[in-house]
Amino acid sequence: MAGTKKSEPGRARRMKIRKGDKVIVIAGKDRGREGTVIAVRPDRDQVLVQGVNLIRKNTKVNYQGQRGAKEGGIVTQEALIHVSNVALIDPDSKAATRAGFRTDGGKKVRVSRTSGKDI
Repeated sequence: MAGTKKSEPGRARRMKIRKGDKVIVIAGKDRGREGTVIAVRPDRDQVLVQGVNLIRKNTKVNYQGQRGAKEGGIVTQEALIHVSNVALIDPDSKAATRAGFRTDGGKKVRVSRTSGKDI
């Protein structure tokens, strides 16, 4: 396929979005919503964003609650979203931006492509 880069099995591709970044959803049912990245899965090119892509999941009943109470039922939680559907938020303009890299004395620093400021 032209234009797609699939990672080799066992080797994850480098992603420019990291845990703790503020991102905005640019495609899908939650387009326009903002959140913080909770987890990153580079092997699947997916991220977990707080408050975005919520699903309802049935959990099994177990007896681990207080004083042996049953716990289980329907739980609402976040699901993974593809990294191509989210974009970093520029700290200055609060708009979607891409991440680039610059070297400062041998150290790699992430910078915003729109403003050129450090992320």
